[in-house]
Amino acid sequence: VKQLTTVFAKWCSSIPILLFSPLLFAQEASEEASSLNLRRGATDISGQVYDLHMLMFFICVGIAVVVFGVMFASMYLHRKSRGAKPANFHENVKVEIAWTVIPFLILIFMAVPAANTLIAMEDTS
Repeated sequence: VKQLTTVFAKWCSSIPILLFSPLLFAQEASEEASSLNLRRGATDISGQVYDLHMLMFFICVGIAVVVFGVMFASMYLHRKSRGAKPANFHENVKVEIAWTVIPFLILIFMAVPAANTLIAMEDTS
């Protein structure tokens, strides 16, 4: 009876997921395909802003893909059922330098085009 109750509880908890998951794939039927994104503007500077927006978006998507890929790979490859023993990264200087320097370099890579666009916005000549 206890096992049946557990199975029933798991089944009932999946009902909302099954009911609402099609909404994730629903798309509004409209003529404008880019209604969820910025539109390219009419001026040169608005085009630069749009290009900057898209660059930042794809950088963030790339970071998310890498982070989630490493996270899910680590969870799969180092799961307890395979008998994996956790490594000790406490006070590891190389790891601490890496996760300080890499975000700094990403921010610099993102700041240069943003600064150029801001300078172009302020230039009225």
